[in-house]
Amino acid sequence: MRELRIDLGRICSNYLALKSAFGPAKVMAVVKANAYGHGMIEVATALDKAGVDVLGVADLDEAISLRLAGINAPVMCWLLDQKDDLQSAVEHNIILGISTIQQLESVPREAVIHLKVDTGLGRNGFMPDQIVDVVKVIQARQLNVQGLLSHLANTSEQEDFAQQVVFDSVYSMLEAAGVKIEMKHLAASAAAISYPGMRYDMVRCGIVLYGLNPFEDRALEGLAVKPVMSAIAKIANLKSVPAGQGVSYGYRYKTEKPTQLALVPFGYAEGMPRISKGARVKIGQELFPVVGRIAMDQFVVDVGDAEISIGDEVIIFGDSTRNEPTAEQLAESAGTVNYEVVTRSGGRANRVFLEP
Repeated sequence: MRELRIDLGRICSNYLALKSAFGPAKVMAVVKANAYGHGMIEVATALDKAGVDVLGVADLDEAISLRLAGINAPVMCWLLDQKDDLQSAVEHNIILGISTIQQLESVPREAVIHLKVDTGLGRNGFMPDQIVDVVKVIQARQLNVQGLLSHLANTSEQEDFAQQVVFDSVYSMLEAAGVKIEMKHLAASAAAISYPGMRYDMVRCGIVLYGLNPFEDRALEGLAVKPVMSAIAKIANLKSVPAGQGVSYGYRYKTEKPTQLALVPFGYAEGMPRISKGARVKIGQELFPVVGRIAMDQFVVDVGDAEISIGDEVIIFGDSTRNEPTAEQLAESAGTVNYEVVTRSGGRANRVFLEP
C-alpha cells in the first residue's frame, strides 16, 4: 500500500551523464545515508557494474558494509570516530578522509588517506594554520597521502571563490613541503555544475546523481539527469463529506463545499513532512491538494467530485516530465530541501528496485 520505486537504470544513466559533463575529472558517486534514502547497497551495486570511479560515504561502517556486499569499486569515507577500527579500513581497502592530528597519528601507515582542510565551512577538517603540524606528522610517519579535499559553504560566488583560494594555498603549502597530492577535490554537486575551474581531479556528486536539483534558487539545466525515486501509495479510504467538514488534527482545513476525501497511508513515519502545507499529489492524470495536518500514518487529499476509487495509485513525488509532483515541490511545502525529503523517505514503505 506504500512504496518507494527506485529506478537503477536512471542511476546509471545519470552517472554517465555526469561523467560526460564533468570530464576529464573523475566523478565520485556519493551513496552515504542509505544513498540519500534510495538504498545504498542496491545503488552502489548498480554503479559498480557501470564502472563507477569512486563511491563516497560518510561513516566507516557504511564503507565496510559496501565491501561486505561485494562492492569492488574504490570506496572513500571521511567522518571518523575515535573508536573506529582504522586497521579494518586498510583490510577492506577503504580510502580514509583525515581531519584531525589524532587521526593522523593513529591511522595505519599503509592506509590510503586524503587530507580534509576547512577552507571556511566551519565543519570538519584541518584549519589552514595546522598544515605545518600536519606535514610534520606525515613526514615522521611516512604516510600515504593520495588526496586533498574540502567542502564549500555554497553561500555566494564571492565566498565560494574565497574558499578556493584557501584550498589552493593549502595545496601549495603541501607541495612545497614535499607532500605530493595526486587528487584534489573541492566541488560537490552545485559547485561541479557552477564552477568548471573547481572540478580539479574529481567532483563529488550526491543529490544530482539522484536526478534532483542542488540549487534552491534556480532550475537545474544543462544536465541529462532524471529523478530516480518515486514515492507512491494507494488510497485506503474514500468518503463523501459535507461542507464545513474538519480534516485531521487541529482542523487546519475545513471543506468549503460537499466533496470527497481520500485517505493516503503515507505519513511522517514514512518521511512525509508533518508541517507540509500546500502540497499536491497525482491521482490518475490529475493533481489534487493535500489537506489538513499530516499524521504519523496517513494524510488526506481533497479530490472533489473526481472519479476515484479505493486502491487507486497516488504519486506523492516523482518526475515532473510525467506531470508528477516533485521532491522539490514537496520540500518547498515544508520549508525544507529535496535532500531531506528523499533521505528521510522510508519507514514502512517498501523499496522496489527497477533494474537497469
